[in-house]
Amino acid sequence: MAGVFLVSLGFLMPSSAPALQPVFVNLGTRAYTVQVGRNLLPNVGQEIARKLQGSKVAVITDSNVAPLYAETVLGSLRAAGKQPVLITVPAGEASKSMPQAERVLDDIAAAGLDRKSFVVALGGGVIGDLAGFVAAIYQRGIPYVQIPTTVLSQVDSSVGGKTGVNLKDAKNMVGAFHQPAHVFADVETLNSLPKREWNEGFAEIIKHAAIRDASLFEEIEAVADGRGDMTSLIRRNIAIKASIVEQDEFETQGLRALLNFGHTLGHAIEAAAGYGQLLHGEAISIGLHAATWLSTQLSGLNQDEMDRILSALKAFDLPLHMPQGMDEQDVLRRMKMDKKFVEGSIRFVLLRKLGESFVSAETRMEHMTQALDQVRAPSVS
Repeated sequence: MAGVFLVSLGFLMPSSAPALQPVFVNLGTRAYTVQVGRNLLPNVGQEIARKLQGSKVAVITDSNVAPLYAETVLGSLRAAGKQPVLITVPAGEASKSMPQAERVLDDIAAAGLDRKSFVVALGGGVIGDLAGFVAAIYQRGIPYVQIPTTVLSQVDSSVGGKTGVNLKDAKNMVGAFHQPAHVFADVETLNSLPKREWNEGFAEIIKHAAIRDASLFEEIEAVADGRGDMTSLIRRNIAIKASIVEQDEFETQGLRALLNFGHTLGHAIEAAAGYGQLLHGEAISIGLHAATWLSTQLSGLNQDEMDRILSALKAFDLPLHMPQGMDEQDVLRRMKMDKKFVEGSIRFVLLRKLGESFVSAETRMEHMTQALDQVRAPSVS
């Protein structure tokens, strides 16, 4: 992993700062708490022991995160009377796959985990999705705990219970809804992120502001200027995600689909580029550009509001255009394989104004083509 990026920036709160009020995700029997703060990792074992009684636990992480945080988590679990086994997969999107899931399942079985055991997902979104999926299908489901270590995973993928792996041509096509038993969002772990991985998480933060809370842009812009409180921003985003999940856990009411703003084309662009060529948040940033432009054409979003979204993306060095040479027809082909493409109809999220989003039934393939034209790489003279 690249070296530390953020430790010297003034907007990070001191490491002694207390944890913020937890976010409660109210899902009845599947309810759980998201703790947000700093220096949470040394005490995760004690907290987990209050919730999960099993002694055997698989800590699943990747080759970048393991040297940084695995021993702290393993030590905390041992101190709480647990028997952890560490399972490490290669870092990167390629590990979010059926072959890697099978390998992890074999390791879990070899370690003797049973139905009272549980999994800890320690890492970014790839690890959270992979480990959550493994927990969902091992012995027909065992509990798991999320310890997200990236901006993107803390504000988005660790909350909501969507787990899964990619197929060759489409993201997240194999998976299950499986809510975590607990989430620890330790903002201190963000200090070790390379700049590019730090920046990609803001695509999801900007998405939340666009679809749900326009006032969030002020806090985003403050962080971009080095004046904001990152811990507060993380918690605020988790609360937005939690409130939507509570109202539409299984994406049957249409509300949770709003979280897909920018993702219909973003996922297709990510897959067409080749997994790992664009980070997830970078592909979503391009998808946000496309969806924002379509909103000005189809649903009345004004130019100033579009400019504010694009300016926020640019403030974190996120791309607004597809890489040179990308095949737009390939992007459209992959988009048709997306879960959001149902019986030939595109469920596409648009904005009426900042903070007010909806799922459009009026978008057509010609609109997708026009949007891709807008995000085509600028010509090089």
